[in-house]
Amino acid sequence: MTRTVETKPFSDQKPGTSGLRKKVPVFQQEHYAENFIQSVFDSLEGFQGQTLVIGGDGRYFNREVIQTAIAMAAGNGFGRVIVGQGGILSTPAASHIIRKYQAFGGLILSASHNPGGPHEDFGIKYNAGNGGPAPEKLTDAIFERSKAISRFLIADIGQIDLDRLNSVDAGGMKVEVIDPVADYAELMETLFDFDAIRNMFKGGFRMAFDAMHAVTGPYAKEILEKRLGAPAGTARNFVPLPDFGGHHPDPNLVHAKALYDEMMSDNAPDFGAASDGDGDRNLVIGRGIFITPSDSLAMLAANAHVAPGYKAGLKGIARSMPTSGAADRVAEKLGIGMYETPTGWKFFGNLLDAGMATICGEESAGTGSDHVREKDGLWAVLLWLNILAVRGESARDIATKHWATYGRNYYSRHDYEEVEVEAANRLMTELRGRLAALPGTAVRGMKIAAADDFAYHDPVDGSVSKNQGIRIMFEGGSRAVFRLSGTGTSGATLRLYVERYEPDPARHDLDTQEALSELIAAAGEIAGIRRHTGREKPSVIT
Repeated sequence: MTRTVETKPFSDQKPGTSGLRKKVPVFQQEHYAENFIQSVFDSLEGFQGQTLVIGGDGRYFNREVIQTAIAMAAGNGFGRVIVGQGGILSTPAASHIIRKYQAFGGLILSASHNPGGPHEDFGIKYNAGNGGPAPEKLTDAIFERSKAISRFLIADIGQIDLDRLNSVDAGGMKVEVIDPVADYAELMETLFDFDAIRNMFKGGFRMAFDAMHAVTGPYAKEILEKRLGAPAGTARNFVPLPDFGGHHPDPNLVHAKALYDEMMSDNAPDFGAASDGDGDRNLVIGRGIFITPSDSLAMLAANAHVAPGYKAGLKGIARSMPTSGAADRVAEKLGIGMYETPTGWKFFGNLLDAGMATICGEESAGTGSDHVREKDGLWAVLLWLNILAVRGESARDIATKHWATYGRNYYSRHDYEEVEVEAANRLMTELRGRLAALPGTAVRGMKIAAADDFAYHDPVDGSVSKNQGIRIMFEGGSRAVFRLSGTGTSGATLRLYVERYEPDPARHDLDTQEALSELIAAAGEIAGIRRHTGREKPSVIT
C-alpha cells in the first residue's frame, strides 16, 4: 500500500556540485531525507515502471536512507530497484550499473571524501540515465521543488534484506540485491591487460593500496588480490566502516600520511595508491615520488594507448579549470582536443557522451574515462599498473621522462577550511571587483598578464556557466586560481591553486612548495587572504 504523507519544505536543500550534503543530524530530521528524495522524483518525467539504481559508500545512516529510498521508489511507481549488497556501491560502479542495465537513473548516498559518523557528513545525489551526475538544469529544478513540496509518497513494504543476494517483490516493484563488485570488475578486465599486470605481480612487484575503510575495499580485494594475484595484504583497511575507522577518507598527503611516509622509506613498495569514501578519487605515489593528480592525468593520457581499452588512442582530454595545464601539452602533441571546464564531473558528461573526450581529470584527485560517467579512483590505479607493467619502469622513471618531454608544471592547492562564509564571500567579491585593473601590474616582481572570472561555454549544448573561479595569469605561464568549494558542510572552504611551468629539466627536482613560494606569497597579497580570513596558513596543502 502506498501512503501520501504530508510534509513541509526545508529551505536548505540546494544541491551542490555533487548532490545534497549535510551533517547526519540534519538528515535525521523528520522528513528531511524524504523531502529531498521526493523532490528528485517530482523533477523527473517518464520513470513509471523503469529501473532505479540505489547504493552508497557504507557511511553512517546509509542503510536507513536506502530502505527509505526503496520504499519511496515503490510508492512513486518505479518498476525495479537494483541495490548493492549491504547497501554498498562505489560511485563509479553505480554509474556503470546504471549504464549496463539501462536504468532510468540512480540515487547515490555519499558525501564522497568527507568524514562519516553520527555527527559527520551524509549526502544524496541523483545520477541520470547516462550514469553521470544530474545536470544543473535538473539540480535547479530539484531545489525549486524542495522549496514548495507538501507531500511525499512511500509504500509500506517493510525492510528489505540488503545482506543477501536476492530478488524480491516489494509492493509490486522488483528489488534486486546484487554483488556490488562483479559488474565493475568485469568491466575493468575489458579495459586493462590483466595478464601483464598479473605477471608483474608474479615477478615480485609490491604494492600498497589504502582503501581507507571506505567503499573501494571490497573492489580492491577482489580485483587486486583475487583477479590480479597481488599478495594478501596489498589491499589495506579494506572493510568499509560507517565512520571510516574514525579517519577522514580523503586520499591526500594529510589524511593518507602513513602511506606517504611508507612510500618515502628505504623499504618502500614499488607503488602506492589510495581511494576515498565513495571510490571516485585516487592518490598515486611511486617509490620516493608523489604524483600530483594534475600530473597523473597528463601521464595517464600520454600512456593510455598501452592498455587494450585505449589502444585506438584518445579522442580528446578534458580537465577542470583549476587543474594544471600539464595535460594540455599532451593533447597538443597527440593532436587531439583539449577542453577546460568548470569544477564538477557533470561538465565532462556532455564531452564524453558526444565522443569529444576520452580521459578527464580534476586536480582534486578525480580521474576517469568514457567507460563510465563519473571519476573512478580504482580505474586510475589500474591504468597506472597497466602502464608500469608494459613499460617495465618505475613510477619515478615514468614521471622524470614525462617532464623531460613536456616540461614540469609545479602545482599545489592550499585549502583554507571552515572560513566564515561572509569573510570568504567578501574576499571573492572584492577580488572580482579588481580584476579589470590587475593586468599590467606587478607583484613581487611578477607581471600579471591577464585576470578573469572563468566562464565556460559548453561546446555540446551551448550552455554558459559563469563565475567558476578567479584566474590570475602571470607572464611566463604561472597562474593563481581562487575558488570557494561546494563540497563542504560547514563554513566555506577557500581554495587557492598555484601553478608554475618549468621547461628546464635541470630544474625539475625542486621542492614543490619552494618552487612556488614567491607565487604563493603574491597570490596571498593580491587576494588579501590573511586580512579577510585571519589565517596565517592554509588548513591543508596538497
